[in-house]
Amino acid sequence: MTDRPLDDLRQDGRTASRDSQALFAAYDRLLDTPGEVLEPRQASELTALAGVYDLDIDRSQAEIWADLRSLITKSSPAMAEPSQAIEPMTILVVEDDPETAADLTEALTDAGHSVVGPFHAAGPAEAAAALHSIDVALLDINLSGEIDGTTLARSLKDKWGLPIIFLSGDVTAIARHADLAEALVLKPYSAADVIDALGHLQAQGEAGRD
Repeated sequence: MTDRPLDDLRQDGRTASRDSQALFAAYDRLLDTPGEVLEPRQASELTALAGVYDLDIDRSQAEIWADLRSLITKSSPAMAEPSQAIEPMTILVVEDDPETAADLTEALTDAGHSVVGPFHAAGPAEAAAALHSIDVALLDINLSGEIDGTTLARSLKDKWGLPIIFLSGDVTAIARHADLAEALVLKPYSAADVIDALGHLQAQGEAGRD
């Protein structure tokens, strides 16, 4: 069993993959066997792991692990194919914080991508998606207005089949809605984290076409 923080599971490929698999082997029985209860040591470890992401621990162990598993799986580049050179993409950016949005837009543009946005609310973002050929949407979850990023993600997927990457510090929300996204990038993040996630997403798409 690993005693490394979960944030470290995203840092280096082979080691991160081994650590993730060790966690799955230790805790997946909570999902496979209803009513399974962990021994005290593992229960304490599960609580500590949940604390890394500020997840609600006043729930069953199976519910806690289901959220943690989603976070580990979709926020760890090691779970995808190794990064390749990234082809230019058209990217929808929806980010509530103006400074973060500006920095991310600049970094993506400098990396050769075309950015649609950034938008701080769901309505204009969805209207723009109808007018542009977009490859992927980068979505914050907590947006201005009444519609949040998870609702926007579902709409973008249902209407146009857009791949979604959540960029958020609301770990409970992204864990609960991880099924909507191909990848998760947790705040605070760097531009390199986002570009790496895009590279893994593109690599996965190319592998699926082989």
